[in-house]
Amino acid sequence: MNPAAIGFDWNQVRAFLATVETGTLSAAARALGVAQPTVGRQIAALEESLGLALFERAGRDLVLTPAGRAVEDHVRAMGAAAAQLALVAAGQTKGPGGRVTISASDTVATYLLPDVLASLAETTPDLQIGIVVTNLLSDLMRREADIAIRHVRPEESGLIARRIRSGQASLYASGDFLRRHGRPSRIEDLRNLPLIGLTAPEAMARMLRARGLPVSEAGLPFFSENTVAGWELVRRGLGIGLMADDIAAKTPGVERILPDFRVSEVDLWLVSHRELHRSARIRRVWDHLAGALRNAPGRV
Repeated sequence: MNPAAIGFDWNQVRAFLATVETGTLSAAARALGVAQPTVGRQIAALEESLGLALFERAGRDLVLTPAGRAVEDHVRAMGAAAAQLALVAAGQTKGPGGRVTISASDTVATYLLPDVLASLAETTPDLQIGIVVTNLLSDLMRREADIAIRHVRPEESGLIARRIRSGQASLYASGDFLRRHGRPSRIEDLRNLPLIGLTAPEAMARMLRARGLPVSEAGLPFFSENTVAGWELVRRGLGIGLMADDIAAKTPGVERILPDFRVSEVDLWLVSHRELHRSARIRRVWDHLAGALRNAPGRV
């Protein structure tokens, strides 16, 4: 390597990558946690160092020029290498304390994690735990989280995973709803009852029909991508909803309907990067999560 040939710093590369991925200077600034003018100056400095115009404006957005597209893959490779370096370095930390970030779905973060973290705090007060609440898969390769609690097994190389529990999701309704509408005794009884969607009605209806439920889009008067909000609608008696049995067991006032009909399986996986798993503090949190979630009250 010829160090003299490199005339830009890493902050300039980060600004370029963030702008490529977000499309605007303001969004890139939010992603990086800096001011928008700072991102603009860093990109300008990178363009000056390279002697290339990397972006051009298209309305409010920035799009790559041909020169920007030519260097994009190389800069992404630098970003991936930097991320890998950070993972390796983090995995070498020997101290048991420090910060650990956990990614989890809204329902897991709301209904399962609080008790687990309370017991963790009793035994490991030197840890600082952050929770990333998302129903998407956090990118562990880019350190969006140190440990993820997922419902699916990861496919990315470099990640390690452990299935810590298996369960089922069933249909539930509040006692008030059942008093007003009657308790369905057959699957066919659902045809004229309102259900709560956990995604757009057309997608939710397709999913439920594939599992043998007679559901139309019109039969989903309320829906939310936020599962906690949707579950609250069920609890308040606005419709029948789908929920993992262990979480439903923690919710007073709801009852399982059609108990012999299980809609889907719900697994929980712990996932982390292989390099990070070498860290003592990551292993401490991993082991506690594995044991506590496996034995969590309400598991059915």
